[in-house]
Amino acid sequence: MSYIKNRDQLLSHGSVRVREMALDIIDYALARADPYKAVRDLVSLHNTTLTVGEKTFDLKKHKRIFLMGAGKATYPIAKALEDILGDKITGGVVICKHGQEGSLSRAKLYLAGHPIPDEFGLHGAIEMMELARQTQADDIVFGCITGGSSALLPLPVEPVTFEEKKAVNRLLLTCGACIVEINAVRKHLSLIKGGRLAKAIHEKAHLVNLTVSDVIGDPLDYITDPTVPDTSTLDDAGRTLTRYDLWDKIPFSVSRFLKDAGMEAETPKENDLSGRHRYDHIIVKADAACIAAVEKAEELGLNTMLLSTMLEGESSELGRTFGAVAKEITQSRRPLKPPCIIIGGGETTVKTGGATGEGGPNQEFALAAAQSIHNLKGVVVAGIDTDGTDGPTILAGALVDGDTETIAQELEIDIFQALKAHNVSPYLRKLKDAIETGSTGTNVNDLKFMIIAP
Repeated sequence: MSYIKNRDQLLSHGSVRVREMALDIIDYALARADPYKAVRDLVSLHNTTLTVGEKTFDLKKHKRIFLMGAGKATYPIAKALEDILGDKITGGVVICKHGQEGSLSRAKLYLAGHPIPDEFGLHGAIEMMELARQTQADDIVFGCITGGSSALLPLPVEPVTFEEKKAVNRLLLTCGACIVEINAVRKHLSLIKGGRLAKAIHEKAHLVNLTVSDVIGDPLDYITDPTVPDTSTLDDAGRTLTRYDLWDKIPFSVSRFLKDAGMEAETPKENDLSGRHRYDHIIVKADAACIAAVEKAEELGLNTMLLSTMLEGESSELGRTFGAVAKEITQSRRPLKPPCIIIGGGETTVKTGGATGEGGPNQEFALAAAQSIHNLKGVVVAGIDTDGTDGPTILAGALVDGDTETIAQELEIDIFQALKAHNVSPYLRKLKDAIETGSTGTNVNDLKFMIIAP
């Protein structure tokens, strides 16, 4: 099975043989980052004994099981738990992104807005907190929180309104800040994030966190932050707003809250949640797609270099850097000899400066690389967001080669201007270089790579 819906279109032009290798690597990487399989490998039920990793629960004692989840990789986790536990699940609330296919029979499924929150997410967050407060001693709560939950679980502090919270989200997502900086702000403007959901769950219940990481280094409080203690502070939130000159741009209610809030407004820390029963499992790590890409590339006979799984910064600049390395390899056969592949992962960003075009970090990465590899034969560059939605688009990313710039000129497409306006999606569609997958069911760090054929 291929995750790529428009595979034939992507193989209709350019360096077809090398493009096919690239698409095979993407398919393999996404399959290896499958949360459903990871849950089935970790969780099992034999008679009345529930096993999660090395921990066992006797369901004669633990009679109620709840699912509480939100995120772009949450549905496969919840579905796997339903398939394993069936009617032993008492209930739950799960919030996924609009476009998620499938249904749940034991938990209520909300489809909500991402990356900008909507009312569906708000209603789901309210219901999840109400369910958390109804838990009792010896209940088992599966926390299925994955990347994307910050937008899918919007529950603003007072006096910040829902519309003001959305406005802050837009500013944070376009200022160039990394996810750690962004979430330091969002957690302190929320009644559910930053460990507050965990605090609402009964102190003698058992909280089992099953999460998929999309944050470099896999820090728990940034990938499943509602259900673990927070390590960020109100001061960290303030530093983010200062660093990116946002104090005068955010709504007044937000700036007043963050400046005036005392220690009672701080998120729960380790001491606040000590003594509770919590079991944390990162079932798919952030670098999973990169590691899988290495495996597939070696199987295909490519000389392989994993450059970094911690790439950050401006996407288009990284694309041009990859293009420069392609020139080095084709001209000087260093740092690798063709056939070869350079693989990278992480979470690059786009600082839009207020531009309102359509695009995403991986699309900009690939299109910027296309300029640098112009006329290099047998060179292909790919960038994908592993959840299938690159930025606020329905595209997963893009695949370009040495012919892309030439085709763009023939179609009177100015790649430089498209990148400058941050409006790349329409042109990638025209070039037939946009990758479409739909929801993949996973959400680990982005996958970026470049193949150089002999």
